[in-house]
Amino acid sequence: MTDLDLRTRLAQAADTLQLPLSDTQLDQLMAYLALLGKWNKVYNLTAVRDPAAMLTQHLIDSLSLLPALQRHAAGKALRLMDVGSGGGLPGVVIAIVDPTIDVTCVDAVGKKAFFIAQVAAELGLPNLHGEHARVEQLKAPPFDVITSRAFASLADFTDWSQMHLKSGGVWAAMKGQHPTEELAELQQRAPDREVFHVEQLAVPGLDAQRCLLWIRPKAPSPAASA
Repeated sequence: MTDLDLRTRLAQAADTLQLPLSDTQLDQLMAYLALLGKWNKVYNLTAVRDPAAMLTQHLIDSLSLLPALQRHAAGKALRLMDVGSGGGLPGVVIAIVDPTIDVTCVDAVGKKAFFIAQVAAELGLPNLHGEHARVEQLKAPPFDVITSRAFASLADFTDWSQMHLKSGGVWAAMKGQHPTEELAELQQRAPDREVFHVEQLAVPGLDAQRCLLWIRPKAPSPAASA
């Protein structure tokens, strides 16, 4: 499959998701795909090697988050942390598609954080940052949204990152099938947090289930705050 074929497939997927992408953004996403493929040979950023599979399973899968994220933002600028970002998924895709979202990709593996910084420099993305740290040890101002894509269990993900959540902020966890066991674990381990919305994500070209779980700290009860 040629680069033109891949670009056409990417544009069609964006249209299906009702994401209006400029030619520049399509070019940036394709450049990111090329960088991911190039650096993957040395840095092992992803187990997926075929560019067409990378496009669908990584880039378009990450694109599917954007409509929900933009509805949540409601036109406001956001600071977003992508935890366990690896090669920058979904963080790099978010930064390219929506420049009003300031994205910090955090990974405990130094070479992956370095790759994110390189992508930001090569693609000219001032709203994209790479941080080499364990999320629970990161020093950073708080974030409006903390997201992850198949990073850890919901309980661990929210435990490790809760210190970084701004007041009124939310977690947005991308998962495959509806994670029934993880939800039960979250309820047991973290009764102070609630899943307030679960939505199915339709990923063009991908025959697999995907969902997005929105989580927030529970408001203290009137009795507790009295």
